[in-house]
Amino acid sequence: MNDFRKLKVWTLSMEMARETYEATRKFPVAERYGLQSQMRRASVSVPSNIAEGASRSTDNDFRRFLTIARGSAFELESQAILSEQIGFLEPSAGEHLLQMIWRCQAMLSKLIQSLD
Repeated sequence: MNDFRKLKVWTLSMEMARETYEATRKFPVAERYGLQSQMRRASVSVPSNIAEGASRSTDNDFRRFLTIARGSAFELESQAILSEQIGFLEPSAGEHLLQMIWRCQAMLSKLIQSLD
């Protein structure tokens, strides 16, 4: 696998990262280097690791990077839940973001399983 742009999970994860940036834009200024930054980094890590893994020459390497991407998606899920609970994310924005995260996690899990 070389062209990561053809992977539906990469396309979804890019959309998820854009949505994360949009959702965190309204966070308090005090969170610029805290939760806002962590969520943005976790969201960008997902498509980045998918792309890097796709460039590797073996399925084992690809699987390892997909597993890292999935871990970042779970990290983002925890951060989104916390952000919603403390009132940084509007409930509708939080639910929309969580739906995308769950879909991405499921797609990554299926892709990882297909490489076994």
